[in-house]
Order: sequence, then structure tokens, then C-alpha cells
Amino acid sequence: TGQESPTALLFASTMETRQKQWLEIIGTYQWVISFLFMGPIFSLLLLFLLFTPLWSLSVLYLVWFFLDWDTPNQGGRRFEFTRDWSIWKQLRDYYPIKLVKTAELPPDRKYVLAAHPHEIMCMGAFCNICTEANDFSKHFPGIWALFAVLHTLFYLPVYGDYIMSLGGCSVNWRRLDLVLSQPSSGQVVVIVVGGAQEALYTNAGEHQLILRNHKGFVCLALRHG
Repeated sequence: TGQESPTALLFASTMETRQKQWLEIIGTYQWVISFLFMGPIFSLLLLFLLFTPLWSLSVLYLVWFFLDWDTPNQGGRRFEFTRDWSIWKQLRDYYPIKLVKTAELPPDRKYVLAAHPHEIMCMGAFCNICTEANDFSKHFPGIWALFAVLHTLFYLPVYGDYIMSLGGCSVNWRRLDLVLSQPSSGQVVVIVVGGAQEALYTNAGEHQLILRNHKGFVCLALRHG
């Protein structure tokens, strides 16, 4: 009859499910490994290359690194190519992470968005703001989103460029003030208001918001709102 047996269909469905699960795990672990190890690995690699015939590669990158030193303070350097990687959809599906639109963001204004909770790696905010896994740009056309992170992350070679390509910029409030003072409209700066201190409060089923001494984002919004 040419029809597949129920056993064959069940096997194919099981294999497809397992493949999907493995892709989700790979998508999640690539970001976790990048977050934890990319900076140290490339730092050591650049140091190692200085003592090899390829020393000029390290020198050229270090020259670029210092010439580019202030870019994170000016809004970073976002690349849509990096944000559109299909692997981010696997990261999204692993948890899963959703983007629920509750209001319009007209592109003729500027915005400061407060994100919560911080958690260990800000997975929810990262996936929705720094990638197109949930089609942020389609939900909010004309909006240019930047994700404010610790400035020390940009001291790590290659990893700092990676963060900027996803829309990362320095969370220093003076620098954010400069970014929001630019004449272009439609800019959104997303700040995880609890900061790294909030990451220490990660208990299953509980969310704790830390606002004491973390209210600079309110002043920033009032100045540019």
C-alpha cells in the first residue's frame, strides 16, 4: 500500500523529538560556554600567539582593541547577522522563552526599559533583546534595542566584540546618558535593574527585586522621556 507502519512513524517522531532536544541543548550550552569561557580563552590565545611566528595577529588585534576602546560607551556596534543566528531559536525553545507584547513602542521616542529578574545570566532578557529568536524587530518596528551590561565584559578580547554585535553596551549611567542624547529616535536601552547583586538571589520559585541604590534608571528615563 505504500503506507508507513505505526511503528515506523513512532520511531521517526521519536528521533525528530530527540534531535530537537539535542539542538536545544547545543544552542543553550554554546551561549553558556561563550559567556563563561570565550573571554579567558581568547585572552590566553592572544598571549600564546605573541610567542609564535603568528605574533603579528595578536599585535594587530591589540591595536584594534585599543583603538576601539570607547565603542561600548557610545552604544556599541550591533550586527543583525549575529542576532539572526538560528541557534538562538534553540536557546529560546530550551526553556522556553516567550516575548509577550502588551504595548506599542512608537519609534519617534526614546525608551529606558527595566528588566527583571536578573538570574544568573539574564536568559530571558538576553534572548528577547539581544537576539531575534522571538522577532523583537517585527514586534517593535523602528526600535533599536541596546542591552546594558557590565563594562568589565568589554575588557575581554573577542568576547567584548561578540557582546557588542548582539546589541550590548556599557551600563555606566553617564555613558547611557550620552547614548540617549544622540539625535536619532527609536532607541531603547534595557537595564536589568537588580544588577549583579540580584543574581545572588536565585531560588527556584522565588523572584526578588533589588531596588535600593539601584534607581539611576529612573533619573535616566526622566531626563530623556
